[in-house]
Amino acid sequence: MTREQGTKLIAQNKKARYDYFIEATYEAGLVLTGTEVKALRAGRASLVDGYALIKDGEVWLHNVHIPEYSQGTWTNHAPRRQRKLLLRKDEISKLVGKTKEGGLTIVPLSLYFKNGYAKVEIALARGKKNYDKRQTMAERDAKKETARAIGRHLKGRT
Repeated sequence: MTREQGTKLIAQNKKARYDYFIEATYEAGLVLTGTEVKALRAGRASLVDGYALIKDGEVWLHNVHIPEYSQGTWTNHAPRRQRKLLLRKDEISKLVGKTKEGGLTIVPLSLYFKNGYAKVEIALARGKKNYDKRQTMAERDAKKETARAIGRHLKGRT
């Protein structure tokens, strides 16, 4: 059987982009069991409460929910187990240095298959305050309104 090509998005963490300032992103592989891969291929996962920690020079993904595979047997996995992320040593050392600065955390942004391999996009992020969130919403609304105005003007509706 040939390996599938391209990228297939499984889950996205839109709340992370709202709650955090994204400073840097990294692509990491995941160490998964067989039933986890099958559950992901069915397109089911949640990154909402997920975060990553660095322990003993390894990066671990916590609180990412991959539901049990419906046709799995006693070999099924635990839905919220810790999963090891596969990164290069230089990337891990950068993450260690940045997270020790303070105020920075590692959050997952998206989970996808890339050329048949499960990947997660993680971000080095700084938390937003409530006024930052309101400002982000105001900027987004202003962009939408200008796009609508330009569209109306181009259609001649003024």
